[in-house]
Amino acid sequence: MAVSSLSSPLCTWFLAACMSIACEKDHLLESSIFQYPKRLTQKSRHKKLIGSVHCSQNLLSSFQVSGMQSLMSSCLSLEPFEVLYNSNRSSSSLNSIFSLFGSKSSNRRQMQKRSAVHSGGVAVAVQPEKEIILKKKPLTKNRRVVVTGMGVVTSIGQDADTFYNNLLDGVSGISEIEAFDCSQFPTKIAGEIKSFSADGCVSPKLFKRADKSVLYLLTAGKKALADAGITEQVMDVLDKTRCGVIIGSALGGMKIFNDAIEALRVSYKKMNPFCVPFATTNVGSAILAMDLGWMGPNYSISSACATSNFCILNSANHIIRGETDLMLCGGSDAAIIPIGLGGFVACRTLSQRNDDPTKASRPWDTDRDGFVLGEGAGVLLLEELEHAKRRGAKIYSEFLGGSFTCDAYHMTDPHPDGMGIALCIEQALVQSGVSKENVNYINAHATSTLRGDLTEFQAIVRCFGQNPELRVNSTKSMIGHLLGASGAVEAVATIKAIQTGWVHPNINLENPDEAVVCYSFYDLTVCSFTLFQVVVFNLLCYVCIQDRDLLVGTKKESLDIKVALSNSFGFGGHNSSILFAPYK
Repeated sequence: MAVSSLSSPLCTWFLAACMSIACEKDHLLESSIFQYPKRLTQKSRHKKLIGSVHCSQNLLSSFQVSGMQSLMSSCLSLEPFEVLYNSNRSSSSLNSIFSLFGSKSSNRRQMQKRSAVHSGGVAVAVQPEKEIILKKKPLTKNRRVVVTGMGVVTSIGQDADTFYNNLLDGVSGISEIEAFDCSQFPTKIAGEIKSFSADGCVSPKLFKRADKSVLYLLTAGKKALADAGITEQVMDVLDKTRCGVIIGSALGGMKIFNDAIEALRVSYKKMNPFCVPFATTNVGSAILAMDLGWMGPNYSISSACATSNFCILNSANHIIRGETDLMLCGGSDAAIIPIGLGGFVACRTLSQRNDDPTKASRPWDTDRDGFVLGEGAGVLLLEELEHAKRRGAKIYSEFLGGSFTCDAYHMTDPHPDGMGIALCIEQALVQSGVSKENVNYINAHATSTLRGDLTEFQAIVRCFGQNPELRVNSTKSMIGHLLGASGAVEAVATIKAIQTGWVHPNINLENPDEAVVCYSFYDLTVCSFTLFQVVVFNLLCYVCIQDRDLLVGTKKESLDIKVALSNSFGFGGHNSSILFAPYK
């Protein structure tokens, strides 16, 4: 017993000292060149302690000898320390240890105790027991997330059922812009909402003051609650501290801000006192939470056209971590105003097919010439499974997970090889615990742009090339690009596809791009293949992909969906993928 009580702290001291030296060497250059020597504050010492722990983890992976592995295993285990501190021989053991290294005086030992934080491993061996006990979060069983409510505001329907029925019928919501005179613009069409009513969802006073993006958000949010059966009686018994709202926007209250600038041209006294708060992207979530009294997590995320997926995944994570039971999440945007239309025209991203608006948005078609601007909102009510079952909620689908990545390439164009998108999809599958063979439906981001459509398609083929059941479509062919709201609206379409067993058509896909039925030549040449190998591989891919015919045609198709994937990408290289499945 004496030997074991001595050897464990001795090994720990020696190993910790080695690890601390290794970590200090890593930081020597930085501290000597960029900083003047100075006494470490308590906070800095704490950071250094954490750094040494990470360093020790890296060091452990380099040892391969079984004897050394077992030695470190016993040294780094917390159990021997507890035995040491609880032993009556702990004091004598420590005295023996420090005497071996020339630490004979009690003052010296006391100084080492006081400076324990300064050297990672020693801190564990000599600190009093009460100081080293870490509070651990209690283990909780895996919390599943389900969708129990949906709300939309779009140009082809302002409730989930009407919206999806119109999608299945191939109804286009794209038409000439009527909200303002757009004769000076080369693009005169959009997925504009012609008639919008917020009765019962927004007060008349707020309706006059708020931006359309906020009005769409509030309306879609209230409809999602109603769809989920969250009545006033149910609301009264909810724990509102465990209910949150994360609904984002790519552009926020653009019209409010634009009107404020016009007023400022006259005088600041003419400016609306609400112009600043009503122009921000978080105001919609805040107002909805105030109205409902929901006191859980409340914020907005703005990641361009990937905004909604970011909000949905973050909301699910709050539920999975046990912080909330219900989350309203999604996105809203209303950019069909002169400054919005003009900005996208300046980017040269919009279609100019003004003579035939319903044919303008045509993802993957050879004749596509840019995306069509849309507007609206989509909101999901995510709920913890057991909470939903206790209140007898109708469950539309289960949320499995998702992922985010960044192209780190260009402000508006996707990376040519599609690696950022492929990485995002693959990480989403791993995070969700889903095999690629089980994914048989993808609601693609495809906006009807020349580069974007092909890049995403190449990434899909790269990730799911061996899945003959896969079907792919784009909701934007009928409603245009709703920017920050697109991900949530398309999530609703994805969930309705799971619920109904029907996937909507790709209208206007009359002449598929040749590159859609074969792999990208560029994508292979960057991999140092010979020309012959590239040609052969392209031919094989052409045959395989053409036989599979991944894209849904111009008519709806029946499909028993196992797992569905929804992609959303945004300016700046933001990539997001989320997955849903039937609840079982």
